[in-house]
Amino acid sequence: MKPLSEILEEVRGRIAAAAKRAGRDPAEVEIIAVTKTHGEDVVREARDAGLRIVGENKVQEAAWKKAAAVGGMDWHLIGHLQSNKVRPALEIFDFIHSVDSVKLADRINLIADAIGAQPHILLEVNVSGEKSKNGMKPEDVAPTVEHICRDCPRVTVEGLMTMAPFSENPEDARPYFRRLREVRDATEAALGVKLPRLSMGMSGDYEVAVEEGATWVRLGTVLFGERPKVKAVRAAVGETDDAGGATGGLDSYSGAGPTVRILD
Repeated sequence: MKPLSEILEEVRGRIAAAAKRAGRDPAEVEIIAVTKTHGEDVVREARDAGLRIVGENKVQEAAWKKAAAVGGMDWHLIGHLQSNKVRPALEIFDFIHSVDSVKLADRINLIADAIGAQPHILLEVNVSGEKSKNGMKPEDVAPTVEHICRDCPRVTVEGLMTMAPFSENPEDARPYFRRLREVRDATEAALGVKLPRLSMGMSGDYEVAVEEGATWVRLGTVLFGERPKVKAVRAAVGETDDAGGATGGLDSYSGAGPTVRILD
């Protein structure tokens, strides 16, 4: 595999070309380095290559990885946030991309008030309507933004996030990215607010996302190669999910985390 610096040069070139095709400034687009199931050494590599944002899917994985990694990076939660993980999430992450309900926003505001945090969030929107995906309906975005602005003084909502359905053809993602931008624009116009952030696009479709207005693209495989194969196992002590069952996080090949078995 090429050095990360060379890969980044190519990816940034593709982002710049996509931005120019859309009449945008490439500087408006930032890369989130998705290090899910990788070790802290990959976080260091990303930082040394000039990336400044780490994206993690799991609160418990980020907890040990951030402690083991070097400083100088912003940490973003891009995976689903359970209500019982809000407190540690606010202690670990600089930004949460996956707020998908008024109830969760209220919970974040309550915990933030208790610990003196000022969280910045995105609303996750299920533009495709797939039952397998988290996220609110597009028609719920404006009422949720209005509620947060009125009733959640600790919370700053800065934009929207979505995932397009998987497809081998990047063009298939375009309608979903365009729809997210349209929902954002309509919400801004209706409420007189600014929602400058659009988190959309991953390794297979980030160029299309940039053409449709993405300001954050979430890239893992294209930067770091295929993720290590892992198998989640139950946490040994104490952690439960919202349904009351034990839960485990994903570790990396480093073996540093407590809740995973590596597959050979």
